[in-house]
Amino acid sequence: MNLIQRLLYFLLSAKEKSLKIRLDKHLKRSSTNSTSKTVMSSNATLTLTSETQKNSQLVKENIEAIVKKTGGNPLELINFIKSKGTPVFRPANADKFLALIGEEEGLITELKGRPALLLNLFVGQGIKLKSTPMFVMREGNIDPYYFLHHFYKWYAMKYKLPGFDYEAQRLLKISLKNANDKRLQNLTLDQMLALKEAIARDNEASDFVIQLAQHKDGSKKVLDKMKNDGGANI
Repeated sequence: MNLIQRLLYFLLSAKEKSLKIRLDKHLKRSSTNSTSKTVMSSNATLTLTSETQKNSQLVKENIEAIVKKTGGNPLELINFIKSKGTPVFRPANADKFLALIGEEEGLITELKGRPALLLNLFVGQGIKLKSTPMFVMREGNIDPYYFLHHFYKWYAMKYKLPGFDYEAQRLLKISLKNANDKRLQNLTLDQMLALKEAIARDNEASDFVIQLAQHKDGSKKVLDKMKNDGGANI
C-alpha cells in the first residue's frame, strides 16, 4: 500500500469513526436477535418501526460518505471491509462453488450445518458447522454497482440493523427463489417479522445502488441488471 493509499484510509477511517459515533448514539436494536418483535401495543410497535427507519437513514448517510471518499472503487471498499475485521476470499471458481450451496458472490451471511461446513472448507476456515459473515468472490474485475449492493448490506449488518440474523436471511433466500414456497406458508409471527426486516434491508441496498447509478450516469443497463437480479419484495 503506497503513501497515498495510506493517507486515504486514514482520512476515511477518521470520517467513518465520527459518523459511527453519531450512529451509535441513535442505534437501538429492535430485539435480542436483531429482528424486530411485535409488542401487543400499536404505539410500541410503531416506536420500533420508527427507530429502525431512523437508524437506516443514518446508515445510508454513513455509506454515502464512504462511497464519496472512495469513489465507490470495489478494491478500496474491500480494503475497508478487511480493516473492519470481515474476511474477504477470492478463490478460483468461487461462483460455481457458491451456486452449489445456494449462495451468490459477495456477502455471505452466517450459515449453519452442511452449507457452513462446505463453505468453511472451501475458503480454508477449517471444519466448522457454523460460518461467520464473509465476502467470497472470484478474482478479476468486480462490477462496482453489484458490489455496492453487497457493501451496503454488509455495513447495515455490521452496525446491527435488523434482518441479518440466520433465520431472517434463511427465509429471505427461500422467498427470493420462490415466493410461493410451502415453507413460507406457516410462519410464526416472529418469522414473518424477521423476513420483513430482511426484505427491507435488501430493498434499501437496491434503492441505494439504483439512485447512485441514476445520479452518476443514468445507466439503464444498471437498472435492468438490478431488476433481473431479482430484488426482494414485501
